[in-house]
Amino acid sequence: MSSKYLFLSLLIPLVCSVLAYTGYGFEFQLAVAASCIGIITIAYWKRIKSFADISFVIGALVFSMGGDWFLSNKGDNFMMFAAGIGLFFFAHLGYLIFALANGKLNRTLLYVLLAIYLSFYVFVLYPAIDEKILSVFSFVYLLISCVSVAAAAGTNLPKAAKWSYFAGIVFILLSDTIIAFKEFLSYPDLNFLILPTYYAAHICITFALIERITKKQVNGTKVKA
Repeated sequence: MSSKYLFLSLLIPLVCSVLAYTGYGFEFQLAVAASCIGIITIAYWKRIKSFADISFVIGALVFSMGGDWFLSNKGDNFMMFAAGIGLFFFAHLGYLIFALANGKLNRTLLYVLLAIYLSFYVFVLYPAIDEKILSVFSFVYLLISCVSVAAAAGTNLPKAAKWSYFAGIVFILLSDTIIAFKEFLSYPDLNFLILPTYYAAHICITFALIERITKKQVNGTKVKA
């Protein structure tokens, strides 16, 4: 598939995200990540051995789908909520490994994020979470989220791919932060941003991977996806 059609195919997760957000069913929410997996797979189909790192992003998207299911069906069940956080932790781990395979941590950004989010945890979240196990899960998740963003900022991908990937991971952090306000602090005013930022993350990350393989082609490497 030509690069033009790969970029146009991003309309699929975009349309699915709009349908999911407007209430047409949870299956469209899963379809956002699933379509991104399909697009990435097609883009790299004949280059998978040369770009084995994409398996970590695909794995992250799969774990995100599992996390979506648990959080969407959790009700008041603590274990379902904890399982959802656990799966999203592994999603972050996949994104982190991909970023580190293509660069290094931006330590300055990491220190800034840790200063902000550790303060947020100590003074705001920790007093608000009754379940100690959930508190520990949230702390560990907070740490890997900050590291993932710092790693995304330190990639050596082509410029547009780098900043699109970085934007995607930042969108995940923003979505998760708003979820924390909703679940632990009973602050619902930002809830309308949870899903748009989450869907935007998938689309930005997929755009980044398409951009990378396209740049390889433009720079003289023959790529047929």
